[in-house]
Amino acid sequence: MSRRDNASHRCRRCRMLGGLCVCDLIPSPRIETRTRLVLLIHRFEDRKPTNTGRLAVECLANSVVVVRGHESEPTPPFAWDPGTQPLLLFPHEGATPLADARLAPDRPVTLIVPDGNWRQASKVRQRVPGLRELPCVSLPAGERSMYRLRAEAHAAGLSTIEAIARAMGLLEGEHVRRALELVFRAMVERTLWSRGQVPTAQVTGGIPVGTVRHDPRSPGHVLVLGDAQRLVDDDR
Repeated sequence: MSRRDNASHRCRRCRMLGGLCVCDLIPSPRIETRTRLVLLIHRFEDRKPTNTGRLAVECLANSVVVVRGHESEPTPPFAWDPGTQPLLLFPHEGATPLADARLAPDRPVTLIVPDGNWRQASKVRQRVPGLRELPCVSLPAGERSMYRLRAEAHAAGLSTIEAIARAMGLLEGEHVRRALELVFRAMVERTLWSRGQVPTAQVTGGIPVGTVRHDPRSPGHVLVLGDAQRLVDDDR
């Protein structure tokens, strides 16, 4: 089934299908941070149900989304609060490790994060006026990505929410990183469960009772029954 066909079956907030919705794991109220997140999302990425950048925005109160890449509507010059310290998060050549960046104690960070495939994200500096002059920061080497829904062109590549989580862990504290990664793991594992690739017991946050493994309009879908979440098929 195409994304267009199943759009009406997806949660408008987290974009997950039906009972796979992860909104119950999104912090409420949203997490307050001193750092302001600006998500610069490419228009092609914005329509993908597997996008993770917007999921990070749903978790963070001090955040905003800017959609770019419209051919008939050039992205306006990037502007930031002059009372903040703008940093572009992307491993361009010469980028300063975020942990080593000189941060002014009296100026909170505005963290600009490009969202799209590697090629789209790497061109943000050239495509959006005002970004070329900003300092660029990178993340330290760490664990491999938990993202298993897309092929990654770079061995050290991360999903957008993972990059944001790790950056926020450095800027705001590990509690912010853990909260974002919890929602992300649930998104990935519930999606893989729906494809029959992960058993129920390994899904973060569990599977809501009554959730179908496949689209309910297709034959052979599987239903989770009762409080014990017993599966109709073999889920061993």
